[in-house]
Amino acid sequence: MPDAFTTRVLNVATGSRERIVDLTGDCEAFLREAAAGRDGLLNIFVPHATAGIAVIETGAGSDADLLAALHTLLPADDRWQHRHGSPGHGRDHVLPAIVPPHATLPVLRGRLELGTWQSVCLVDTNRDNPNRQVRLSFLG
Repeated sequence: MPDAFTTRVLNVATGSRERIVDLTGDCEAFLREAAAGRDGLLNIFVPHATAGIAVIETGAGSDADLLAALHTLLPADDRWQHRHGSPGHGRDHVLPAIVPPHATLPVLRGRLELGTWQSVCLVDTNRDNPNRQVRLSFLG
């Protein structure tokens, strides 16, 4: 029987622009091995102070809408106390308060239990950090 707890780290290249990266396929591939048909929970965690995890629809404009909404809520200007890096970088440090750095999702019979249009996404507005790690953990 597979271990009750299994974890893997994904390395994600986000480049030098704001991005929403769909991780759903990576989560499903991990669960095929780690869950092996069992029920449990998948935790997705990004150990960075300037990125988050969102469960949203992608490909129909919602990902672009999320970035636009974040620009409205967290403008990249000089209002932020945290001032190193690119202009407006302080907003990137506020992002995880709005888009948390984690999500925990149900796994049934080894499969991620998402709604029809839901995807698991890394949200990264920090143009100064082009490489991210995402930890996937399955608890069966």
